[in-house]
Amino acid sequence: MSLETPPLPGEPAVAALAAPPVATTRTQVLKAVWELLHDLSIAVLFCFFLITFVAQAFRVQGTSMLPLLEDGERILVNKLVYRLQPIERGDVVVFWYPKDPAVSFIKRVVGRPGDSVEIKRGALYVNGQLVPETYVKSQFRDGESFEPVEVPRGYYYVLGDHRNSSNDSRSWGEVPEKYIYGKAMFRFWPLSKLGSIR
Repeated sequence: MSLETPPLPGEPAVAALAAPPVATTRTQVLKAVWELLHDLSIAVLFCFFLITFVAQAFRVQGTSMLPLLEDGERILVNKLVYRLQPIERGDVVVFWYPKDPAVSFIKRVVGRPGDSVEIKRGALYVNGQLVPETYVKSQFRDGESFEPVEVPRGYYYVLGDHRNSSNDSRSWGEVPEKYIYGKAMFRFWPLSKLGSIR
């Protein structure tokens, strides 16, 4: 039983405020939790989609792409681009190492399917034509020669820009197209070298 104090003469009556039902409060909490979980799920799925199909950040390990990329730099790899356009000569690509697909490598494509690739005293020839490789600095060249090879269908010939310190197609052959999963597009660390990769 509850008691209600009558109002004093001349004062308006004020209705007592009722406490919200416990069931309503619990429902509001559950609704808020559900909305939070829903939003988090969408965010996680979006990130998964983004990393799997669109772009992913990587840390460069090693010096095989000097002077373009240095050890420890952070880059963004476009994983969607080759679903929309073909792989071209000169592209800097990220791929699973054919000898150990658990490891990723980054190199430059110099030969496409059907191309004849030859190296004479460090100079690159594709289909009999000397390729002017302005991205290979003189201190990173070597004087080695390799017999011409024809790149098989569905494969690519790749080289590191640091020719005398690169483990590439000269050593283990061509890369299957299915192993190439992205193109290095943008360097975001260090900030002093922020910019596109060519």
